[in-house]
Amino acid sequence: MSKMVTLTIDGIEVKVPEGSTILEAAKQANIKIPTLCYLKGINEIGACRICVVDVGVKNLQAACVYPVAEGMKVITNSPKVREARRVTLELILSNHDRKCLTCVRNENCELQGLAKDLQVDDIRFEGKTNEYSVDDFSDSVVRDPNKCILCRRCVSVCKNTQTVSAIETNERGFDTIVASPFDMSLKDTPCVNCGQCINVCPVGAL
Repeated sequence: MSKMVTLTIDGIEVKVPEGSTILEAAKQANIKIPTLCYLKGINEIGACRICVVDVGVKNLQAACVYPVAEGMKVITNSPKVREARRVTLELILSNHDRKCLTCVRNENCELQGLAKDLQVDDIRFEGKTNEYSVDDFSDSVVRDPNKCILCRRCVSVCKNTQTVSAIETNERGFDTIVASPFDMSLKDTPCVNCGQCINVCPVGAL
């Protein structure tokens, strides 16, 4: 039997198995922490930083990967936490192709939903937006890198669930792109047209 750990989240006492993350503990207590890159058991990398919480140390921590500890006190919705999430979301949006009205995911977009929930109406940052060509040569998958937010969900599901690895993360910094190896079209990769990448994409990139 797993050792149990007791912590408090927003003043609510929670008991969870040792090794659980703060996000898992919060879900058990019906406390919602927003996420974007997280997919349980598939993509648990803490990359997007939308799920940050205050655990009493210097820096805010990503709830999806930070382990619980006995006696830990977690704050999920303080002004500091909310502002950090808003800034992070603004930075993501600053590099995003924000043509929402013509996007197939309009009103069914996780990024759009987060912007509403976090009340992000204006973007204070000017990011770099690259102009990429749309890969529509596959039989069933259209890939638009201009809408990609680099959450890496598709990369993880293709590699870890389907064991195909038809897409990966290439380049660095502002030039980082999720693409096929050697920038091939999806039709020239081992892609089996399963559509799992489309199912997990939070925006309209696939």
